[in-house]
Amino acid sequence: MKSNKRSRFIRIFPGFIAVFVFAIAATANASGQGIINEILNRMDAHNKALSSLRANVTMVKENAQLGGALDTNEGRVAYLPAKARDPLVRIDWVKPKESLSVVNKQYVIHRPALNQAYTGTTDGAKGNAKAGTALAFMNMSRAQLKENYTVAYLGEETVKDGTKTWHLQMTPKVPTSYKSAEVWVDGNGMPVQSKVIEKNNDTTTVLLTNLQKNVRVDKSEFQIKLPDGTKVIKS
Repeated sequence: MKSNKRSRFIRIFPGFIAVFVFAIAATANASGQGIINEILNRMDAHNKALSSLRANVTMVKENAQLGGALDTNEGRVAYLPAKARDPLVRIDWVKPKESLSVVNKQYVIHRPALNQAYTGTTDGAKGNAKAGTALAFMNMSRAQLKENYTVAYLGEETVKDGTKTWHLQMTPKVPTSYKSAEVWVDGNGMPVQSKVIEKNNDTTTVLLTNLQKNVRVDKSEFQIKLPDGTKVIKS
């Protein structure tokens, strides 16, 4: 009799374990999706409430082909959402001195020391123009993020300036100029750090600190006036 019970237990036990593991996985998945929805809701609410932004900006570019060599720039950013259009962005880098302006997906990079300017579209942006792409997540609604990206929750992280964030991975659902992106979102729903991962595994990471929200930002700031004689190079 005991032998029959033991035999029945051996037959049933693997099935019980499988159901138990599946239940845990389903619960974890539901919990993860719940966190993602909460973060996207906060991002959406923050996006709607943000009328302008000034902040310090740090950009770190990592070249995978050169063994992860880093190139770091620091400066100030001005950001102005535009109704039914892409936001206006201007970044003034300190070293080397350089200005980037993005208006209607068209960027201008002015390098006064070289008396040169580069122009092009953000869709095909390279080099320092990638900063505009990394900032684009601030202007996306919840519906746009869900429509254009598969979103994964990577956990809680503290970024360099001590801000506690939720870390998200964004994988494009349609072909883009980059492979994927990662976004670090603070408790208010503000994407304070973004990383763009290129198809060749080069990365551009942009961190915003000392945020000044909903302050006066004039549209004229986003027009870079090039001095006479500046050589303009179209990308």
